[in-house]
Amino acid sequence: MDEQPEPAQDPSAEAGGSLDRRAELSEFLRTRRARLKPEDVGLPDFGRHRRVPGLRREELAQLAGVSVAYYTRLEQGNGRNVSAEVLDAIARALRLTDAEHAHLTHLAKPKQHKKKQAAPTQQQVRSALRQLLDTMDGTPAYVVGRRSDILVWNRMAAAVFGDWAQLPPQERNWARMVFLTPEYRELFVEWEQKATDIVSYLRMDAGCHPDDPRLSALVGELSVKSEEFRRLWATHDVKEKSHGVKRMQHPLVGGLELSFETFRLIDDQEQSLITYHAEPGSPSAEALRLLASWGTDATRAGTGTGTSTPAP
Repeated sequence: MDEQPEPAQDPSAEAGGSLDRRAELSEFLRTRRARLKPEDVGLPDFGRHRRVPGLRREELAQLAGVSVAYYTRLEQGNGRNVSAEVLDAIARALRLTDAEHAHLTHLAKPKQHKKKQAAPTQQQVRSALRQLLDTMDGTPAYVVGRRSDILVWNRMAAAVFGDWAQLPPQERNWARMVFLTPEYRELFVEWEQKATDIVSYLRMDAGCHPDDPRLSALVGELSVKSEEFRRLWATHDVKEKSHGVKRMQHPLVGGLELSFETFRLIDDQEQSLITYHAEPGSPSAEALRLLASWGTDATRAGTGTGTSTPAP
């Protein structure tokens, strides 16, 4: 029997002190199941009318080798005492990626925290890493931390992305800038892809830290102020992107096509060094050289992020 469609949750309701881990688990499993068809997983499709898209719960339970009642409880957010073996079987049945598998594990088997949690503190970047950024004269680079916060950056990053030093610390955040600052819609040629990547990163962070009030407040604010964020947040997509190419339209030098690399710090897995470079001899390499030669003038005249006002 087909289950009845479940009403979509309003993401702005998550703006309280913490994200609802049980609701996150439930919605994640439901959306992953909805994207699969019987033929995708080797099951016969007899053409019966389905009230909801994707596999039925009993079909997914059959593939995972668990009872329908057990899987139903898990999809309702009750992940207590679920074993790693069962989660692995469900991940295989749902065709989850490694990032999605890790996210499912975080939601179903959260780390044990003390009842009283200390208020979240600002992440600190090692002084040697700061010095390394300063030595990378022609390479835009920065360190990103929890919640997509930008922690430190070098002069070339400011020349490409804007003078972040002019922003209040709480606004030095990729999610806030991408969704609430108009200049970034103009800067990133594939703005939708950049926005999708940011939301996927926040989803991963939420799975690891559902009780983080600052993350919950950020999600709530973006849900209220940005229809695009609400739409992307509701997909429950998660992924990790360690490298790729970003195409930008810079206000001073025009088109830029830069490859980026992500280096997660071994001693702090919640911080990553991001670097950008252009293909040697390319127009983008010449554009970076021009930005570097202009120095602070390029930073001041860059994307204008230091003086722009976030959208209401």
